[in-house]
Amino acid sequence: MRRFAGSVLLVAGKDLRIEGRSRVTTNQVLPFAGLVLLLFAFALDPDRGLLPRVAPGLFWVAVLLAALLAVSRAFAVEAENGARDGLRLSVLDPAAVYLGKAAGVAAQLVALEAVLAAGLFVLYDVDAHQVWLLALSAGLATAGLAAAGSVYGALAAGLRVRETLLPLLLLPVVAPVMLGATRAWEAALNGVPSDAWPWVQVMAAFAVMYTALGVIAFGPLLEES
Repeated sequence: MRRFAGSVLLVAGKDLRIEGRSRVTTNQVLPFAGLVLLLFAFALDPDRGLLPRVAPGLFWVAVLLAALLAVSRAFAVEAENGARDGLRLSVLDPAAVYLGKAAGVAAQLVALEAVLAAGLFVLYDVDAHQVWLLALSAGLATAGLAAAGSVYGALAAGLRVRETLLPLLLLPVVAPVMLGATRAWEAALNGVPSDAWPWVQVMAAFAVMYTALGVIAFGPLLEES
């Protein structure tokens, strides 16, 4: 078990070190997601009463677009210098590789969401009534996005059209997560936490289901990619 956990941390650390050196997340993904929020804030500014109502949906749209870029990047780096062949030939458990890739994507999304949330409260004039519920919903949604994204990222990794195929594969699958996260954040921002619990359960079930699927299927997907 300790060796398995070490393998997960090894893969996640590798991906995060690559991103830290390339600065793709900070120089491209974060500005892109921030620009989405900023453009909608300017577009809807004449109706200040509308901004707080649409804030949760726009926040998660920005996170989803950023997640597509992060997942695509996480598997694109494996195509360089035969790194994917190195993973296949390594003694690492494929399940540990999958969980490490998902953990790396999730860590990037958590950092991104923290920055975007600060921008959301500034630009959209929202009040954080239930911070713990916002954090719980964000954690479950991030886990679901990373788990599903890592499955479909591996599926599309070996294809020449992976940049266009990944969104087509992933967007329909993560729709329940996006809906659940939006509804849960609406309930939290409105101070009605009881309305969020059904959506929290949906997100938790989705995260568990796709994590289990990835653990089982990632090995064959890695061999075929």
